[in-house]
Amino acid sequence: MEFETLFPVVLVSAIALLVVAVMPARFRLPQVVVLLAGGILIGPEGLALSSAESVSLLSDLGMGFLFLLAGYELDPGIARQPAGRLGMRAWLTSLLLGGAALWLLNIEHDVPAAVAIAIALSTTALGVLVPILRDEGLTNRPLGRYVLAGGAIGELGPIVAMALFLGANGTVVALISLMAFVAGIVALALAPRRLSMNRTRHLLGSMSDGNTQGPIRFTLVLLVALLANATFMGFDAVLGAFLAGMVLRAWAPVDREAFDAKLDTVGWGVFIPVFFVSSGMGLEIDAVLRSPWLPFAFMAVLLVVRGGPALFWYRRALGRRDRLRLGLYTATTLPLLVALTQLAVDDGSLRQGTAACLVFAGALTVLVFPLLARAIGVPAGTRGPTTTRSAV
Repeated sequence: MEFETLFPVVLVSAIALLVVAVMPARFRLPQVVVLLAGGILIGPEGLALSSAESVSLLSDLGMGFLFLLAGYELDPGIARQPAGRLGMRAWLTSLLLGGAALWLLNIEHDVPAAVAIAIALSTTALGVLVPILRDEGLTNRPLGRYVLAGGAIGELGPIVAMALFLGANGTVVALISLMAFVAGIVALALAPRRLSMNRTRHLLGSMSDGNTQGPIRFTLVLLVALLANATFMGFDAVLGAFLAGMVLRAWAPVDREAFDAKLDTVGWGVFIPVFFVSSGMGLEIDAVLRSPWLPFAFMAVLLVVRGGPALFWYRRALGRRDRLRLGLYTATTLPLLVALTQLAVDDGSLRQGTAACLVFAGALTVLVFPLLARAIGVPAGTRGPTTTRSAV
């Protein structure tokens, strides 16, 4: 029975790649959107071929790998860089604007739900943006570096906020626990710098190929250990996964390129697609149909809350056109939005119907905002007078 319900999930994860591949390059959707749509199709509100409960373990591991890879890509010194400081100011402004928007619009009167939505509105889909920036040749340009820094803060900030305000403990207890947890993580991450790890790295390097795959096996140990430790201390599992990625960055083998490729193979080849398909199966389509205006309202709020601060904070660093593009890119969100809303639903902070509308709004941002940013972009080879400053 387990394989009968698993087969439609893995089939959707494979077919999603074909669907994306045959789309015109200019209008190609991120595979995350296609995976969610496939989950809706085979889920209880579609063909009823499978359900989120039937693949819960694989889905949880997929969520873990998703945030492990996000933490792995984060530069620990980003907060000391100009782009990181601007990204932090913009994210804090987004968090405040999100709370103010919910209060003014009366979208959600329940305090825990309002906090969960405000945090969700401050997220950025860095994993979705990286390939888009690479395809458009922006990765090494000032705009691209600001987007990457803002996206990194837009992933880390909401995860920490969720751990503080929506964890099992009170805020003060959660803060103390978080400081202790992070202190342990920092010590673990600094160990390779303080200790001579040459023999350990050489030993793991000798077990990196064939049927051994030592670095990948120990990565899985690290991930599961920190997932378990985070939940034991009352935090959401995503915090443990994200910090596991930061630790892994410090302990990564010398041959980073080959190791990175293996992480992508295991994460995106096996577990992460299952998480997104499972998330699609768990969406309440009826709730969206009952309030079809709400996803569009959330999309507009996302643009104002997450994209608006870019127009203010980056006015001395980027020209107006690039600030508009930066705002659209940073307001693009989906993977973290899916995970955080699911966690808020699981702990009772958010209604399933509201979560479904938020996820649909996130899917709309992925569909619309990058295309708009591309449409208003500076033509190839043209650069505004204020875009020559270094972002770092």
